[in-house]
Amino acid sequence: MIDVAALAVFIPTFFFVSITPGMCMTLAMTLGMSIGVRRTLWMMIGELLGVASVAIAAVLGVASVMLNYPNAFDILKWVGGAYLIYIGINMWRAKGKMSIDTHSPSDVSRQSLFTQGFVTAIANPKGWAFMISLLPPFISVEHALAPQLLVLVLVIMISEFICMLAYATGGKSLRLFLSRGDNIKWLNRIAGSLMVLVGIWLALG
Repeated sequence: MIDVAALAVFIPTFFFVSITPGMCMTLAMTLGMSIGVRRTLWMMIGELLGVASVAIAAVLGVASVMLNYPNAFDILKWVGGAYLIYIGINMWRAKGKMSIDTHSPSDVSRQSLFTQGFVTAIANPKGWAFMISLLPPFISVEHALAPQLLVLVLVIMISEFICMLAYATGGKSLRLFLSRGDNIKWLNRIAGSLMVLVGIWLALG
């Protein structure tokens, strides 16, 4: 299994990195604001699977190969970023399935939310670079790779989930605070602007 001392260092280190505002956390807050925490869980599932895939690929060396061929990243980043920007513009204009409506729930599909989370996670080159630099030092050659990787990935997923849940809950609280009277218009614009920001961040990151 993994070295206990190394795990004791890895857990707070990765939690600190997770809680720091980033693309996935901003997306969680935006969706929590626009569609609520429960619906945002589908995006979180996609993001967690994406992060787990990146972590496993980083340890197995696939990430270093992909970073040498950035064209694949560029295509994924631009497509994913353009989609998020499109959604953000519709939210800003109070149109589309993700715009905030105080009278009816959003009917955005679970598959769409899942895809947003997954693409945002795997299309972030900084995430790949971070996994490549962070994970290998915590892997010991004296122990079997699979159990160590399993423990580290579980820690990563738990940390990411807790942090995204906190951000989504904060977004929902902001919605409840602002969704009084005509403030819903500004809430849509805030959520839409954040979504556009995430899209630009993804495309240019």
